[in-house]
Amino acid sequence: MSQVRVAIMMGSKTDLPVMEEAAKILKEFKVGYDMRVLSAHRTPKETAAYVERLRANGTSVVICGAGVSAALAGFVAAHTTLPVLGVPINSSPLNGMDALLSTVQMPPGVPVGAMAIGPSGAKNAALMALRILGVTEKAIAKKLEDYKNKHRKQILGIKLN
Repeated sequence: MSQVRVAIMMGSKTDLPVMEEAAKILKEFKVGYDMRVLSAHRTPKETAAYVERLRANGTSVVICGAGVSAALAGFVAAHTTLPVLGVPINSSPLNGMDALLSTVQMPPGVPVGAMAIGPSGAKNAALMALRILGVTEKAIAKKLEDYKNKHRKQILGIKLN
């Protein structure tokens, strides 16, 4: 795989099954990524240091998955001007609604793009990261168009009778 273009972060190792869905999409598109477990609450210094180096290391987009208070995406957005996409994880008794609300309710000046709860949110976060990269990278934009066409053909090929 190529240079790390997307950082995938999660607050806990238990978030890995959800966040692996983002990694699968990036692998399919052959876009380099780095995946880490870093916590806004348990490793704040290390998390800030990692995030503050991302742009210099060539990373363009950050995907953050977190459950419960879901502070990771906001914490990351506070430490960088890179686009940050938040994936709420359904790891609490509230089935991710708490994480969703934490992700979408960012104060002015700390933007986070909020995705759906769980695996579909992780997949869409990767696709949104690719769309962001595709604004300036024609090869990625072309692969996204091919991806959309493949899925369109699959739907049109469904016969119900």
